[in-house]
Amino acid sequence: RGLGDVYKRQEMFKINPWKLERMKRNFNENFSFTYLFLSIQAVLFIVMTLAGSSTNGQVLVNFGAKFNPYIIHQHEYYRFLTPIFLHIGLEHILFNSVFLYMIGRQMEYEIGHWRFLVVYLLSGVMGNLASFAFSSSISAGASTSLFGLMGAVVYLSRKHSYIRSFRQMGVQYAGLIIINIALGFINSAVDNYGHLGGLVGGYLVMMAISFRGDRLTKPASRIAGIVAYIVVAFLLFTLGMKG
Repeated sequence: RGLGDVYKRQEMFKINPWKLERMKRNFNENFSFTYLFLSIQAVLFIVMTLAGSSTNGQVLVNFGAKFNPYIIHQHEYYRFLTPIFLHIGLEHILFNSVFLYMIGRQMEYEIGHWRFLVVYLLSGVMGNLASFAFSSSISAGASTSLFGLMGAVVYLSRKHSYIRSFRQMGVQYAGLIIINIALGFINSAVDNYGHLGGLVGGYLVMMAISFRGDRLTKPASRIAGIVAYIVVAFLLFTLGMKG
């Protein structure tokens, strides 16, 4: 009788494969990392404002902005990730939020939720590593990841130009990349190193994971993307740690 009860309980907790498939389909149709990231950065901006100001250097450092001395001497390596969700001033967050809404939804639809998550986070980390290596300024913002998404677009439009949507995105964002990088060199307040690092990071990550349904990319190409990302990240980290 005891074993029978255990068996019945196990049967109760089994998930019907059709129901599981329906749950996955609902997730893919309704969930969006783009909206999640928009929500996170909006909430953090409000909390930072209440804590003093999002333009206050100490507040930024307290919330996890990229701050080289803490990374070098206190080994706070999480500061390569957390700056992605922090912004300096209202204009900064508004511009990045609008752009994330535009390119984020488009890319998430094209490559899938989880690939989008990987590209967004890893390219942002690469951007912050580049900033760490070449700039001593406090920095924060989603632009490292946004440039990463554009780097991913460059890869897709170049390597898979036979797909119309990728080709169109390449044309759509090519001018934006050039203009923003040029403006970054003109405006000293812009962390252009972070932008360039994010661009490279997004290209390499996309090279490694490609898009859903891709059966043409060879394993050697994917491995090359992974190795290149790791090597570049290591070199930037080593350079930054030298101060």
